Amino acid sequence: MQPGTSRTDIEEIRSQALDAALDADVIVGNGQSIIVVTGALDPGFVELLHTLAGVEEVVHRGNSLPPDTSDLRVESIRPLLPPAVLLEDLPLTHAGAVSVSRSREDIVRILSGEDDRLIVVVGPCSIHDPAAALDYGRKLKTLSDELTPDLCIVMRAYFEKPRTTVGWKGLINDPHLDNSFAVNDGLQMTRALLLELIALGLPVGCEFLDPILPQFFADLVTWGAIGARTTESQVHRHLASGLSMPVGFKNGTGGSVQIAIDGVRAAASPHSFLGVTEQGIAAVVSTRGNPDCHVILRGSSTGPNYGERHVRQTLEMLRDCALPAHVMIDTSHGNSGKDFRQQPIAAGEVGSQVAAGEAGIVGFLMESFLEDGAQELRPGQNLVYGQSITDGCMGWEMTVPVLHRLAEVVRARRSGAAASASVRNGATRHSGAHKA
Repeated sequence: MQPGTSRTDIEEIRSQALDAALDADVIVGNGQSIIVVTGALDPGFVELLHTLAGVEEVVHRGNSLPPDTSDLRVESIRPLLPPAVLLEDLPLTHAGAVSVSRSREDIVRILSGEDDRLIVVVGPCSIHDPAAALDYGRKLKTLSDELTPDLCIVMRAYFEKPRTTVGWKGLINDPHLDNSFAVNDGLQMTRALLLELIALGLPVGCEFLDPILPQFFADLVTWGAIGARTTESQVHRHLASGLSMPVGFKNGTGGSVQIAIDGVRAAASPHSFLGVTEQGIAAVVSTRGNPDCHVILRGSSTGPNYGERHVRQTLEMLRDCALPAHVMIDTSHGNSGKDFRQQPIAAGEVGSQVAAGEAGIVGFLMESFLEDGAQELRPGQNLVYGQSITDGCMGWEMTVPVLHRLAEVVRARRSGAAASASVRNGATRHSGAHKA
């Protein structure tokens, strides 16, 4: 616009641009006014601009703004509360911190062979109802107190669910079970439940899926898992290298044990990766490496891998890689053919190996809830209390004898080891007397 053009003339041009369904902004400076008009300009409108009072020059560049190239498929972006806010609202008590620290030490001692008990991580496939999970936890705590001389029991408390295709993604992502994805609510519910379980004196184990989420609750976790779908992921191996607890790597869904072993090796080394601080600021995280990782045999689409041959082969592969030779057995998933009723059978067969003296088997991972089986999540339909909405689980009545049996096999292994030691000592004494 020419210098001195009246505001009325400027607004007239802007008004005509708006009438033509165009965006028009006025920029004033150096005694001149520039009207920036964007949109699909009709050639006739461009000619009209030339005839209007006060117009000094019309520069037509078609659509003056470049096309959008980012977030084209993003519906919305919502803020996530910073981890520090959640930790301040729901803090870990001193007693709770002592409990978590001691239970982590117990597992490390079992992994190193200093403690001959079995680790048993047992609980729902996924937690969708904190009240039912807490009821389950109370029952498990009572049983744990009874069996603690032989078993180190950790409650499986999974809040993230990796999906092969689609489906409910866990309490953190969808706490209201309605696809509302109220993640802030899910994080609060998750941390509150974990604190209640810890207050019972019950250690908890979680799978880590999203690399941002450990900042919100990893301080409460005794044992962690990297699932079969993510065990080959560089991000998750690096994440495990910085986690403060022992971590199990599952064999792949296709059955490969080597990728789990590679995960254990990678996680033992220092790494740097992208994460967030407790204040929620994007950051580069540098780790020291996690020496307390192990392999979990979970079967595959081709069948179970808990048999004596599979176990011995895995232990030999670990030795060949100069890694500690110990494994945990997942009695569900591929090792049960996804039939919860097969879990006691798998546990029994592996238990027989333990009773026979196999020291390389250090633990079990089991899916168990208050009620047998699983139910489908349907909108508007009431759910059965204490029954899984993901994989089928052993009910409580099925679970109790399985854990008692595992305690028995530990005692049998212990007795066998003592008997063997006695025989060796006797042979040594006899040899010494003969030489004398």
